Amino acid sequence: MRNAGASIDPPTDPFEAIPKPSRPVPPGARGPSGVKPQGGSRLPPGVSPDIFGSSGFGSPAGPPGSPTGSTGLPPAAQPPQPWQMPAPPERALPQRSLRDEPGLMPGGPQLEPLRYEEPPPRRRRSRMLVLIVVTVLLLASLAYAIPAVVMSGKMLPGTRVQNIDIGGLTATEAADKLRAQLADKASREMTLLAAGKKYDIDPDKAGLEFDVVATIDQAPSDFPSPMEVWRALTGTLLLEPQISVDSDLLESTVKSLAKKIDVKVREGKVTFEGVKPVVVTPQDGRILEQEAAGGAIRKAFLGPEAEVRLPVSVVKPKVTADVVKKAAADADKALSGPVTLTYAGKQARLPVETLAAHLSFEPDDSGGMSPSFDAGSAIATVEKNLVDPSLAPREPTFQIVAGKPKLIPGHKGKGIDDKKLAGDVAEMVTQGGSRTIPVTLATVQPRISEAEARGLGIKEKVSEFTTPYDCCLPRVTNIQTIAKLLDGYLVKPGETFSLNGVIGQRDTARGFVPAPMIQGGRLIDSVGGGISQFVTTMYNAVYFGGFEDVQHVAHEFYISRYPAGRESTVSWPEPDFRWKNDSKYGVLVKTSFSSSSVTVAFWSTKRYDITSIPSERYNTTQFKRETDSSPTCIAMVGQPGFTIDVWRVFAQGGKEVKRVKETTVYRPETDLKCVPAATTPAETTPADTADIPGAVDASGDGDTADTVVDQ
Repeated sequence: MRNAGASIDPPTDPFEAIPKPSRPVPPGARGPSGVKPQGGSRLPPGVSPDIFGSSGFGSPAGPPGSPTGSTGLPPAAQPPQPWQMPAPPERALPQRSLRDEPGLMPGGPQLEPLRYEEPPPRRRRSRMLVLIVVTVLLLASLAYAIPAVVMSGKMLPGTRVQNIDIGGLTATEAADKLRAQLADKASREMTLLAAGKKYDIDPDKAGLEFDVVATIDQAPSDFPSPMEVWRALTGTLLLEPQISVDSDLLESTVKSLAKKIDVKVREGKVTFEGVKPVVVTPQDGRILEQEAAGGAIRKAFLGPEAEVRLPVSVVKPKVTADVVKKAAADADKALSGPVTLTYAGKQARLPVETLAAHLSFEPDDSGGMSPSFDAGSAIATVEKNLVDPSLAPREPTFQIVAGKPKLIPGHKGKGIDDKKLAGDVAEMVTQGGSRTIPVTLATVQPRISEAEARGLGIKEKVSEFTTPYDCCLPRVTNIQTIAKLLDGYLVKPGETFSLNGVIGQRDTARGFVPAPMIQGGRLIDSVGGGISQFVTTMYNAVYFGGFEDVQHVAHEFYISRYPAGRESTVSWPEPDFRWKNDSKYGVLVKTSFSSSSVTVAFWSTKRYDITSIPSERYNTTQFKRETDSSPTCIAMVGQPGFTIDVWRVFAQGGKEVKRVKETTVYRPETDLKCVPAATTPAETTPADTADIPGAVDASGDGDTADTVVDQ
């Protein structure tokens, strides 16, 4: 190669490779290549170029012994090649040396002027693409900005609430339109479905209201975003109607619904009617899931559903009907005879009727039925035969002195251990064995302590009622006897008073006597007859005292000495008369009587002013006439039956707070005339039952022939 052995370093001056002239060049002269030498001779002044030999300055020196001779100087260097530069990757250039470049090497072509070259096609495409992108962005910005400005400050097009289009309206216009078109739907009654029945509620009274402001606030209200503009131009925005809820009103509405929907589970039970076992078949209960029901009502308000289903749960009884029937089959064994109680050589007998009245079979935790005996009530009439009355506990009570109640303290005492006796009787019923049970005594505390009695709030008379009777009849003795037993009785707050539970079975040992009662639609004599008049008197004291009526059964026939629709009968063991002290104060029962009337008064703290509003009598039915020649016949005076409604109005501070309606249906009373067996009866004229000392009472249904009901 021509450049073999030469230095690979590029020269710092490309003109260093040009050969120098061998002799001086006159000023202005040019070399063979047309390039003017620079600087002239490079020999010092006064030095002849011949000093270097015949070859002259710049001649190449050959090696020693060469034909040209040796000057002792190194040979002249070969002209270096220009530095090789790599060509661009897009298009490779041919390698060229400085010798090939025109105007750079001696003898070469002259330098040509620079020429403009067109940019490559790739660069032109890039510029075009940028221009297109900018144009598209500009158009897109205009496509967004123009409709966004138009839509700003209004409901976006396509905005709907249910089927109401509010797009393009201002917030005020949209609110007015929604109020106008949803007003009827918001005030329409809602139909609720629960346990197969329908119930209607007023949304306004349930605390539900359409919240138009919150509904509109769901829509975009600021300058719309590109996505919102796109959606407005191509789609629909559905807004759910928002509601405001008064939680207290809604909760009250749901509770009122629950009272109509809920059915208390009926547990299987075996009781006794007289001395015959009676099966109470178990029955499923149901309960409204109140919290979930409130949510369902809230969600359905203004919704499309015509009916709203409320969640109701089924409550199963503890035992099945088969288990109850089996228990009833074994119940007869419990009443095979009376039970004799013994203590310290004394005896007291519990008759079969008393056992039956206080014995029942109820579900236990094992899935079966176990006997339950109310020993405390059962021994109420016989305890004094075993325990000295002076040792018995005394209940605290009040006496009315100068129109004010005065506390009479009670004290503890000795009495039969009723819990142990209850267990002994249950064991006897289950396992059999002796029907003589020795009892033990225990310290018995009064039902109410003295401190508790002082805090009962007994300070004023809250109600009083009086009913009349004819003097000196056997029934009057029974009325006065029960009045004495209940005078001064305290009913604690929240306690339910049961007449049969407190008094027990009426007996001659405590002063009750036989008097007319109803059996199978006819009058018969029974111990304790007539006390339903006391019950009616107490019922009206409960009524006007504002206390809760738990159980009362109206007479089958109307008796004129009682207010129509406000009276009650009673018998042993059923029907009972029960009421609840639903106040936070105690109730003191005070009784009084004369030869012609009985009065019951309640002392407590007054809560309500009660007014009774009766309707006219309607649905009148005529009575029948019959005769009876039996020696036990007791005459009855016929009168029509009828129906009556009575409203009990509760007021506080002169303002009505609630009213309760009671409907009573009276059957016609048979006109019965007692005649000798051989005498043809004559027709009688109906008379008022007030003129007949033995006016008829009934159990309320009159369907059970052997049911005895006091009158």
